[in-house]
Amino acid sequence: MGISRRDFFRVTGAGAAVAAGGLRGGEAQAAPLRTLGARRTPTICPYCSVGCGLVVETKNGEVVNIEGDPEHPINRGRLCPKGGSILQLRHNPKRVTKPLYRAKGASEWKEVSWDWAIREIADRVKRTRDETFETTNAAGQVVNRTLGMAHVGSAALDNEEVYLLQKFMRGLGLVYIEHQARL
Repeated sequence: MGISRRDFFRVTGAGAAVAAGGLRGGEAQAAPLRTLGARRTPTICPYCSVGCGLVVETKNGEVVNIEGDPEHPINRGRLCPKGGSILQLRHNPKRVTKPLYRAKGASEWKEVSWDWAIREIADRVKRTRDETFETTNAAGQVVNRTLGMAHVGSAALDNEEVYLLQKFMRGLGLVYIEHQARL
């Protein structure tokens, strides 16, 4: 007696369904999905310069799921191992969520306020720019630049953010501007 491949799958599939129903006692109760009622927000993976699309699902202000965006033309829902583990960036007990500062010569980091950290960064950028700004070079040519600072971007930025950041850095007079896609 010959059995076709299609009949084989039909019989084994039906048998597996009956067995699964029997193991649960006939009362299969599924838990509600954690993403039920979650807000879906499209975004870009922060890991590399490929720019894969993600869908972040949030509920009550908490990230409950992150997956590849099936509508995105680059990855069409697929993710690499780094992108697939991106939810761990949010749900990691070792994640730093407040600014830390280590004073010159100190061995320990201390927690500081966001206002203090932002003000301190702005003051240091302004002071460094003012101290190292050149209006002309050694040949007398107008250069309006600072060689005392540099900027390195990362793949966590999209094209629009990179454009604005480049305009800002050039406005400060920076010459050394780099973008590393795999930071």
